[in-house]
Amino acid sequence: MSNKYFSKFILIITLVIFFTNGLVNAQNDLDVISNKWLQYSDAPNSLYHHIANQAYDLLAQRVAKIDRLSSLSEWQLRQKWVAETLLDIVGPFPEKTPLNAKITRIVDKGSFRVEHIVYESQPGFFVTSSMFIPGGLKKNSKVPAVIYCSGHSEEGYRSAVYQHVILNLVKKGFIVFAFDPVGQGERQEYFDPKTKKSMIGEPTKEHSYSGTQAFITGSSQARYMIWDGIRSVDYLLSRKEVDPARIGITGRSGGGTQSAYIAAMDDRIYAAAPECYITNFTRLLQSVGNQDVEQNLFNEIIRGIDHADLLSVRAPKPALIITTTRDIFSIQGAKETEKEVSRIYRAYGKEDNFSRVEDDYPHESTKKNREAMYAFFQKHLNNPGNPNDEFVNILTGEDMQVTTTGQVSTSLGGETVFSLNCKETEILVNKLKTSRKDLTKHLPDVLNSAKKLSGYLEPSEISEPVFSGRFQREGYVIEKYFVKGEGNYVIPYLLMIPAKPTNKALIYLHPSGKAVESSVGGEMEWFVSNGFTVLAPDMIGVGEMGPGVFEGDSYIEGVSHNIWYASMLIGRSIVGMRAGDVIRLTRLLKLNYGINEVYGLGRKEMAPVLLYAAAFDNTITRIALIEPYSSYQSIVMNHFYNSSFISSVVPGALKAYDLPDLAASLAPRKLLMANVTDGNSKSTDVESINKDLEIIKTAYHSRNADKNLNIVTLKQNEKLNDFLMEWIK
Repeated sequence: MSNKYFSKFILIITLVIFFTNGLVNAQNDLDVISNKWLQYSDAPNSLYHHIANQAYDLLAQRVAKIDRLSSLSEWQLRQKWVAETLLDIVGPFPEKTPLNAKITRIVDKGSFRVEHIVYESQPGFFVTSSMFIPGGLKKNSKVPAVIYCSGHSEEGYRSAVYQHVILNLVKKGFIVFAFDPVGQGERQEYFDPKTKKSMIGEPTKEHSYSGTQAFITGSSQARYMIWDGIRSVDYLLSRKEVDPARIGITGRSGGGTQSAYIAAMDDRIYAAAPECYITNFTRLLQSVGNQDVEQNLFNEIIRGIDHADLLSVRAPKPALIITTTRDIFSIQGAKETEKEVSRIYRAYGKEDNFSRVEDDYPHESTKKNREAMYAFFQKHLNNPGNPNDEFVNILTGEDMQVTTTGQVSTSLGGETVFSLNCKETEILVNKLKTSRKDLTKHLPDVLNSAKKLSGYLEPSEISEPVFSGRFQREGYVIEKYFVKGEGNYVIPYLLMIPAKPTNKALIYLHPSGKAVESSVGGEMEWFVSNGFTVLAPDMIGVGEMGPGVFEGDSYIEGVSHNIWYASMLIGRSIVGMRAGDVIRLTRLLKLNYGINEVYGLGRKEMAPVLLYAAAFDNTITRIALIEPYSSYQSIVMNHFYNSSFISSVVPGALKAYDLPDLAASLAPRKLLMANVTDGNSKSTDVESINKDLEIIKTAYHSRNADKNLNIVTLKQNEKLNDFLMEWIK
């Protein structure tokens, strides 16, 4: 390289370093607690810890209740309560309709045969399954059957690990009935025929993507999966070879979850052996965190349910917990659950019906554990024999194929969790439409329901903010503060104060945090130039306060669905927590900074946060929602949705209200909605978006406040600031 070009190269590198360092330094200038306050060095994990700490308190209250139980009659009262509570938080289940079971093909292996079967757990909801039948059964004989539930394997029960267990049970004289969980095996719901793969990802994501939508309607993925299992019992009982008094169930990992659920909710199952799943929520949340969607039941922790209840509720029927000491599911939690459950078996005088086996392995199937499971079923299903784990020949993919194409979606079509949930959503939306006919009653009911379902907590006190620094810009200063939030965490915020302030302030909420639009020439500076004091916070889980290290097994499009499930377990929502903190900041502005009037602006998934806050507290006198999604209904009804929106969703909301109802409650306050999208961040379905917004227009019209509502879609040459100027006048 010549000296001339080398000099230019050095100059370019120097300029890049200079400007990069400048940007980094500018960014650091806006940090409030990072690298300066060691007390808050774990601040990015605050959201998880805040949720988990509330869970620990609830779980401790549950343990205190359990500790007071002593007599059999007291345990039986709890069993009745647990059974009713489980049905309430999982159900209601659909009515039982004809299974329309069809044997698609039979594979005869001499010593046993496999009947491949498709049944409908709900009309058009096809379940692929296989019945493994030992050879040489005597005519009219009735033999025990074991239902096998698959863990999170893409191939379902066709996995070599699962086949090994199934074929060993068959070799020992058991009929085994295995079915594909939805989202696995031949039931992938996001199957792409071109790539032959799921468009969403592995089974945990297949479950969670549609299961998140189900939670919004107050349903759950677990409900669909448990019902598939209950209908599998129905099918078994239709077979003359099966002894109805000798039915067992087992499964590992996600199959352990299913087998624990199904056995807890179907008393026709006599013996249950969930493997590599049972722990307790305290240890789960302290270790790896809560898992994918079906492993979380609606409001489960706040309703007083833990893993032990899934076993205790069916006592004194036989149960075996199969564990490994280095499992992802805490072995300490499993031991604590064993200790609790053993008490009810002692109360029944049936200690021999309950036990736990462990092996020193990770999250795996082991010879010792398999043999303990075989012996358990041999004893309790009255089918004595050799419990040794034996070599078996694994069946080929061709032998194990149930449908003609290897996927329900391409061979049979039919319903999916998404399509069934859409039908339930339509029913809920029609009820909302009826309720909206009387706004005087509907809107107050909406606010009460929104507070309850979101888990909103009224701010009880406003702490004194801590000053963290100041720097001057032309025409205004930026001051840095943090203040205590709802729990044991802080809210860092920037306060941009004009040289000649008015008595008006703006709370500015951005999904990427306080720093994004606080640069020179940024959107916040525009408000400052118009006399506003601007408060820009990092809400819990955002900016300096997040997102934290916890991603979970349902980390979809860069968003942890798991942490949203965690909030649902304790009867809270992330948007409800954040709304409470926004109201806290609103009151802080009035108390500490001499502000008389507070406006609010929220972008994208922060728009609902502002919407909830403004609906719950009329201190926020004007509201601007920029690029908000139109409704929860739109997230549920879109086959694909924007996962970033999930943090602003309230589980179960559609049973009582939707976001447009909250917006309608703001009338006659001034409301700007700009560039509204659907639940997938698209604006092309104008008709659906307009239908969502109709209730807002109706409410404003009924209050003679049409002029205070402005719903706009910016055209090519239009600028948002023009509409914001009209909004602040």
